[in-house]
Amino acid sequence: MAQYTITYFNLRGRTETMRFLLADQGCEWKDDFLSIQDWYDGKVELKKTAVFGQLPMLADDDFILFQSNAILRYLGRKHDLYGKNPKEAALIDMANDGLEDLRQKFYKFFFYEWDTAKEKYMEDLPNQLRPFERFLSQNSSGFLVGSTVSFADYNLLDVLQSHLIWAPDCLNNFPHLKAFKEKMESRPKLKAYLQSNDHKNRLLHPTRKL
Repeated sequence: MAQYTITYFNLRGRTETMRFLLADQGCEWKDDFLSIQDWYDGKVELKKTAVFGQLPMLADDDFILFQSNAILRYLGRKHDLYGKNPKEAALIDMANDGLEDLRQKFYKFFFYEWDTAKEKYMEDLPNQLRPFERFLSQNSSGFLVGSTVSFADYNLLDVLQSHLIWAPDCLNNFPHLKAFKEKMESRPKLKAYLQSNDHKNRLLHPTRKL
């Protein structure tokens, strides 16, 4: 029986990072997919009890948690993916906060400005990726922080993949990011998930196929 249940829409969105982490850690989970239209029409009972009226929701047996980054930090602590000391944990938080900034910019463009701001977004994308290239260049392990994988590494992989689907050349000038992507995608359990139909068939956008 799956220990975890992820409640969200059938999109990569804010939950694919969680699936990367759980798959790589050998954990089982169940997806509980809700209708986007029903959610926004107020037809889903959960919306009335969700702490901030938002998804995703993670259930760990009878423990319920909302907010995607809180969920990632919880899983990071539980599965020893939060660095080896307080300084590493702080750096992981810093990297993850930077990824949240980039994710917010990406979602604004991807969902609301796709037809009007694509050229502008592409022009600025190298500036957005450069801090993460620098982060990786300063750590010989190939991970963002320390010598082992952290929850922020799964988040970075998800953000990179989300861009590469429609901008396949965006990492050409970022050797450390390219090496990071290859390193993460070669991890056996994560690789198996990435090759699964569940991952391949899950879209970035509910109607736009890329």
